[in-house]
Order: sequence, then structure tokens, then C-alpha cells
Amino acid sequence: MRIWTRRQWLVGFVAGCVTAVIVGVPTGIIPTSYFSRMTPVLWWNYPVWLVTAILSGLIVATYVAPVQPPPSQQKKTLSGGLLSAFAVGCPICNKLVVTALGTSGALTYFAPVQPVLAIASVFMLGEALRRRMRALKICPTYYEH
Repeated sequence: MRIWTRRQWLVGFVAGCVTAVIVGVPTGIIPTSYFSRMTPVLWWNYPVWLVTAILSGLIVATYVAPVQPPPSQQKKTLSGGLLSAFAVGCPICNKLVVTALGTSGALTYFAPVQPVLAIASVFMLGEALRRRMRALKICPTYYEH
């Protein structure tokens, strides 16, 4: 990352902000008039949300370059972001979970699993970034202009 261009840092920053909004608004971490959360935001929701936004921004920044190195980590990035949204979201606000488990099932079974989903999502995003950065090191023509 030390040799990243300003453009890469700018794209990473913007992508991180967009991710923060995309995850934060529907989960109720960012309060809006469009959506209200039925359960309080837990203390660990904020760090998971911020780490998700930062890692997603850094991953997107790796795609801004003269040569796109293999391998692509787009599936891990998307999966990690989606898992993060499930992890920090209100358990009874999620229509899929409530449909599958009911309101009491969402609170009894899904809510306790959310921290595990959070850890899995951060791990997936971290692994995707690690692989992207490793691919950038391996690709010798990446930074040759």
C-alpha cells in the first residue's frame, strides 16, 4: 500500500464510505427516517461496521491500477459484506430471518449467531484483501508504467 497512487486511496476512501452507507442505513446503524430499528444497536455492531467499510474500500482500491492482477476476490468481498449486514442488522427487522424462524426464533436463535457472522465476515474480507495484496506483489508489471 505504500506505493499506491492518490487515485487508489481516493477510490478506496469513496468505496469505504459507500459501503458504510449501504450497510449502515438498512441495518439501522445510521439512523434515517426511512428505516427504524426494532432492537438497539449493540456495542460490537459499530466496530464490525467500520472494519467492513475499511476493508471493502481497500479491496476496491486494489482494482484501480494499470493491470488487473489475478486472482479475483470479488465473491469473497461480496459475501463478506453481505454477512456483515446480516451480522450487524436488527434480528427481528430481517424479513428473511423472521419468515424462516419467526420473531421469537429470530431473537432466540439468530441473534446469538450474529457475532459469529460478524467474525466470519471480517475474516472473509481480510482474506480477500490479503490475497489481492499478495497478487499485486506477484504481478511484476503491475506498477511498471
